[in-house]
Amino acid sequence: MRKSSVQRYWEIDLLRGLAVMMMITFHTLFNLEFFGEYPFILDTGFWFYFQQATAGLFFLIAGVALTLTHARALSNPRAGDRSFWRFFRRGGKIFAWGMVITVVTWFFLREGYVVFGVLHCIGVSIILAYPFLKQPLWALPVGFLCLIIGNYLDNFTFSFPWLLWLGFIPERFYTVDYFPLLPWFGLFLLGLFLGGLLYPSGLRRFSLPDCPGFPLLRGVMFLGRHSLVIYLLHQPVLLALLAVLGAIDFSF
Repeated sequence: MRKSSVQRYWEIDLLRGLAVMMMITFHTLFNLEFFGEYPFILDTGFWFYFQQATAGLFFLIAGVALTLTHARALSNPRAGDRSFWRFFRRGGKIFAWGMVITVVTWFFLREGYVVFGVLHCIGVSIILAYPFLKQPLWALPVGFLCLIIGNYLDNFTFSFPWLLWLGFIPERFYTVDYFPLLPWFGLFLLGLFLGGLLYPSGLRRFSLPDCPGFPLLRGVMFLGRHSLVIYLLHQPVLLALLAVLGAIDFSF
């Protein structure tokens, strides 16, 4: 069997690793505020935009990475017409992990549990973005349209909960993690567009030096290569460390 000719690019792992570090930083502050008595203001000002930038970086990189995954699938002779189901399973797996987070947060938090968070949105986005992989230029206008509609919907609340996953925020709705398809699918599509522009057919279109050998950068890239596992495990680890240090009063 011929191996995929699409290589792994260190800059993608580095950016994803940076997003992981930003996420851990924000969630550390969130835990100190939510479970402790530290008066951080995270829903406005600098930290609000820091959190939005962190999530935006994750979605953009996920879109770029999907174009590389698609290129690898096309270079695999076994992919063929079944390539959509590869992405359906991939997106379904990430969405399923999102549902695990829903169950865990409902059990431990009840009020504010995660209904449609980052993993839910990325999982569905992977499936919905598949038609754009063959025509990535269309991802640009559709992505901007999603951003515009999503930001418009953010100004309203609705009397029904059934479309909260899309961006129709119900009245008195509260959750600790909410990323509806509108507008966040728009950022995913913009990432897909950038992937098609910068890595056509999975090949880097621009020149970069070889991966730097600095241990710190290697460590950040390691985080990027294992971002899903770190996303799933980092909160329990953070909570345990903060509890041991006495920074929060947290018990189940």
